Amino acid sequence: MPAAVSLPDPSHLSQVLAGSRAQLRRKACLSQSLELAIWANSDDEVHYRQQGHHTLSVYLAGGRGSQLKGEADLRGEAGRFCVFPAEHESHWLVREPVQFLHLYVSDMAWAERAVRLLDAEPRSMTLVPQIYAVDPVYAQWAQGLWRLDWSEPHDALRADTLSQQILDRLLLQSAAPRYRQRLARPLGGLSPVVRRRVLGHVDAHLADVRALSLSGLAEVAALSEYHFARMFHQSMGCTVHDWVLQRRLCAVRQRLQGRAVPGLALLAAETGFSSASHLLRCFRKHFGFTPTQFLRLQRDA
Repeated sequence: MPAAVSLPDPSHLSQVLAGSRAQLRRKACLSQSLELAIWANSDDEVHYRQQGHHTLSVYLAGGRGSQLKGEADLRGEAGRFCVFPAEHESHWLVREPVQFLHLYVSDMAWAERAVRLLDAEPRSMTLVPQIYAVDPVYAQWAQGLWRLDWSEPHDALRADTLSQQILDRLLLQSAAPRYRQRLARPLGGLSPVVRRRVLGHVDAHLADVRALSLSGLAEVAALSEYHFARMFHQSMGCTVHDWVLQRRLCAVRQRLQGRAVPGLALLAAETGFSSASHLLRCFRKHFGFTPTQFLRLQRDA
């Protein structure tokens, strides 16, 4: 799978756990910069502080000796899950061995789903925190990933597909407005009308490099390039370039999953890449496979 492009922030849950007694058993970087990790811990105290990213946590084994500090009646067990929003804080006591799976949600994965599933501005939404909730779908997802070999290409693709699906489910079930009062809504950013116009324009003109340039999209938004770039980032949590690239790569993947797959050069032209080699490099960096490998894995699955 693709490697992480930068070191996580010190408040990132993976960094917090790395600084505790927890042991990292496995890790995988998925498409859309999602991350999976399996941890084991015992005889420890861990404090999560506004990690800046959303996390889905599912207990794989043990957990009866784990609890929130000050909440002795709440105890975990295998199959139960927790949802930690980006702004979440909690203090955990771990008294017995436990293993758990974490799915770390990237800004890009969050933004894409907020728009696609909720028709909402990403920064205006968050997740409802949950502690030791019960849902067999999340338990089965976690156990299924636990049994996979993430270093094996077929299993890695399976892990990516299942994790993308479970994140869709999580947003549809647990997303909620971050700003509950009108006066608390954020200032700046694109208006909903302009945001929808710009994002619709991107999806409708993936092959047109000029139309999706910063200047071209600024024209659609009726803003200067400087103000458009700044306001887009405020609203979406990512740069214009990163959003356009993500949409192009999603289009490529969809074409590869169809019945009639064009040659790489034609596919590159249809989705806005400068050449077949440019498409190949971006696809491999994002998904961890070349388009040809992806096609073969799809057929063998």
